[in-house]
Amino acid sequence: MAEKHTQIGKAMSAPIVTMFTSILLSNLFLIPFTSPTYKFINSLLVPLSIPCLLYSSDLRRILRSTQQLLPAFVLGTFSTVISTIATFKICSLKSLGGDSWKIASALAARHIGGAINFISVSETLNIKGSSISSSIAADNIVVALYFSFLFLSSNKFKKTSEVTPSSEATKDIKDDGEGFANLENISLALFTSSTLCFIGNFLTKMLIPNSSALPIISLLTVAASTTFPKFFGKLSDAGGIIGVIFIQLFFAASGAAGSIADVLKNAPVLFLFSGMQILLHYISLMTFGRFFNIGKRELYVASNANVGGPTTAAAMAKGKNWPDLILPGLLVGILGYATGTIIGLSLGITVLQKMI
Repeated sequence: MAEKHTQIGKAMSAPIVTMFTSILLSNLFLIPFTSPTYKFINSLLVPLSIPCLLYSSDLRRILRSTQQLLPAFVLGTFSTVISTIATFKICSLKSLGGDSWKIASALAARHIGGAINFISVSETLNIKGSSISSSIAADNIVVALYFSFLFLSSNKFKKTSEVTPSSEATKDIKDDGEGFANLENISLALFTSSTLCFIGNFLTKMLIPNSSALPIISLLTVAASTTFPKFFGKLSDAGGIIGVIFIQLFFAASGAAGSIADVLKNAPVLFLFSGMQILLHYISLMTFGRFFNIGKRELYVASNANVGGPTTAAAMAKGKNWPDLILPGLLVGILGYATGTIIGLSLGITVLQKMI
């Protein structure tokens, strides 16, 4: 509500408003710092949110409809990996103690596919609530500044005229509208998510005991969405509503566990880390893009999809009057949702952890 009806809410975004409200309430001792309810949210509702937000991850559709944007997105992902390693070497986040490489991994995942990946990595690596709160607060400021830079610096790019979408794109857009968020689809979306979580937990216990099930749940959902695109496409709207609600609860629980003193202590170094990470991502992406002769429009929308996710990428393409990049921007953003967690975790465990 604050995001829609107040200027502060619009500037900060709903997750930040939720998180800071719960931080304030807990530090005023109006709500507890720890509670079984927070554990319930993190252990049950967060896993349920992941499949709900990935119901649109039909890889065949994504690859079919993003030919012009996919190379730029892949380069953007690679640039985030490089920038994370370089930034962690320069600014190792020692003030966070054991959470240092974990936060770097979560921010890498966030800058590959968006906030959902930050949450998945945070839960998988059991990052402390205060570290999560500080990271989200600092990173959202950096991301907001970066989006402003992308919009302003792309003003010199040539706008395209309004074009009629191709039949393939039209078909994809129509497919997006097939699923309505009625009671039946909401119930089915929640049931399907529960089933995928059950299977994911079972496979995790069998294959990699004592590990988080979120990566396998994500892979299962992407595989299922690709195999049965019509069924999962029907659930995408309802799943999106459920997923957003559960993610908001995660931000509330994370904020409640955060100390204002810890947030103020850690936020400056995290602001520096996130800013340097995104700056190096941009420089690397522009360099690679020039080498591979990829247009700047594609590079900018791909970078937006990496850092912000599908909705911000599509919004940028629409706002800049680049109609040929709206659907591809949306779809590569969904690809970021599907791959960011795995890449972020792999980077953290195999590289960043060993750099400490």
